[in-house]
Amino acid sequence: MDFFMQLLVNGISLGLLYALSALGFVMIFKSSSVLNLAHGELLAIGAFVFLVLSAWADLPIIIAFSLTLIGTFFLGFLVERLFLRPLIGEKLIEVIMMTLGLGIMFKGLLLFIFGGDIHAYPDFLPEGLSFELGNIFIPSVNVATFVIGILFLIVFGFFFKYSSQGIYMRSVADNQPAALSLGVHVRRVFAMSWAIAFIVAAISGIVLGIINGVNVHSLSAVGLKVFPVVILGGLDSIGGAILGGIIIGLLETFTGGYISTSLREIIPYIVLVIILMVKPYGLFGLVEIERV
Repeated sequence: MDFFMQLLVNGISLGLLYALSALGFVMIFKSSSVLNLAHGELLAIGAFVFLVLSAWADLPIIIAFSLTLIGTFFLGFLVERLFLRPLIGEKLIEVIMMTLGLGIMFKGLLLFIFGGDIHAYPDFLPEGLSFELGNIFIPSVNVATFVIGILFLIVFGFFFKYSSQGIYMRSVADNQPAALSLGVHVRRVFAMSWAIAFIVAAISGIVLGIINGVNVHSLSAVGLKVFPVVILGGLDSIGGAILGGIIIGLLETFTGGYISTSLREIIPYIVLVIILMVKPYGLFGLVEIERV
């Protein structure tokens, strides 16, 4: 029973991390219908920016974290302005291929600058953050993952529901022509979506870097797991992304604990194939009905 509870805690922590990462992916899809194939590289960019500021520049952790979020926010604006905005009005497949090219370019630049080695952050998490529940040990990194995941999911939930910019983003996602007719600046909404997606990816990349070390290849690979999460929850559902992330995190953890660590790596994609066959719009995705 203790082993089961330990896996349950680890799975929920991992799932919240996947959910947070998937949130940025869903935001871009909801606002522009673009599948961002560079999502894994966005995680890596945030992780390496924090590495430079915290380990190499030796800045205080709070300052390094804040500067990472600010820097990635403006980098998201820059990427959307230089690479994505010129493709507005073009075929959707061209925009998706652009994100694929951006992902390859970002990965190549990161490998050129940092190499393929595993880097480590300074040990900044306090030991007192970890605690035990009976025979169940919860390390500080899991506690930090849980707290950060819950905190930012709540923040973004309030942002979408109550802020004017969040309402604009929801209106564009629901109906772009109607939003335009009401005076919503759609291009600004697209830019904001990419900027926030960069921030969310940076947070996820930093936490993954704390857990597994900072490595270009591993962080890029984690970006692929966003696809099973958002397909399971529904590509256009933020709540579905949260639930999908927790489900995938639990499936991974229990598969690794009870069956095989090798099978753990492929279980998200098994779920992806099954969901596409049985319920292609996901658990909470909206089914499109075309009337002729």
